[in-house]
Amino acid sequence: MDPLSQAGLGASLSQSFVTSGRQYWPALIIGALAGMAPDLDVLISSREDPLLFLEYHRQFSHSLVFIPVGALICALIVVAASRISWLSTGLSFRQIYLFSLLGYATHGLLDACTSYGTQLFWPFSTERFAWNTVSIIDPLFSIPVLALVIVAAVKKQRKYASIAFVYAVLFLAAGQLQKMRAETAMYALAESRGHVIVDQQVKPSFGNRIVWKLIYEADGYYYIDAVRLWPEPEIIEGDTIRKLDVNSDFPWLPADSQQARDIERFRWFSAGFLAVKPDDPNVVFDVRYSFLPNEVDMMWGIELDRYVIEQGMLDRHVDYTINNRADSATRRRFTKMVLTW
Repeated sequence: MDPLSQAGLGASLSQSFVTSGRQYWPALIIGALAGMAPDLDVLISSREDPLLFLEYHRQFSHSLVFIPVGALICALIVVAASRISWLSTGLSFRQIYLFSLLGYATHGLLDACTSYGTQLFWPFSTERFAWNTVSIIDPLFSIPVLALVIVAAVKKQRKYASIAFVYAVLFLAAGQLQKMRAETAMYALAESRGHVIVDQQVKPSFGNRIVWKLIYEADGYYYIDAVRLWPEPEIIEGDTIRKLDVNSDFPWLPADSQQARDIERFRWFSAGFLAVKPDDPNVVFDVRYSFLPNEVDMMWGIELDRYVIEQGMLDRHVDYTINNRADSATRRRFTKMVLTW
């Protein structure tokens, strides 16, 4: 999730284990920083290999077995920083490590609740867990949690931090119930169309859990729709796009080329939900994400280069392309979709 959500949840758990009044602010700061620390893996990148960061983001630093190691690194940094007088925490190493451990432990599990995919069991498995119960940014999650951990520090009362953590857990659990309602609506929609679902994903749209994105594969196509769950489920029908077929879409691409291997790397990242961009036959994009939940609208993808293949440069990587800005008209349509019923 976003850094503020990660910071708030990490702080809520670390503050829940304080034993004296002077520990509240240090527990908040250490837990928040440790809660955000795993996302430093985004710094792992390569100019020569644009997809390298996709392989390492939410990998080892987010793994459950790495939690004690990541917490130790955080604790050592805090100890080093506390040697500066005005940064001193007044805590023992054991206390610093405990708060770091609690904060760090929340990160991977919270990320797994989103749709991006998190390798919780690396190095034993490269499976990307995505439980799809909360948006990457959701103010109804982050704001109450952050507010409560600050209140806990100001009032020096642990109960507010515990309330924040319990609220977060219940909020995420409630998302599973909403997801089940959205899945029921999707299967009913597919049945009404005479489709047999081969693969599917259901996830909340940006910043809310009222409108959910529905994606299912049938007969070689992806059907992208949305459902508004409040006050009653209402389908918002959307777009259709053909599933990527490398052999037919890129007959000129040698199977032993780096670009072909990069497609498979991107397929792993995207859980197989790939298609060719309608207005650019050289771009393959992740169908799971779009600005409007019922439309085909690329947010990120990879661009192939036929010219380098024709020149015999089979070791060249694809380019990574991203479109992360929605225009004002799209934002207005999305707002209306969420707030109008």
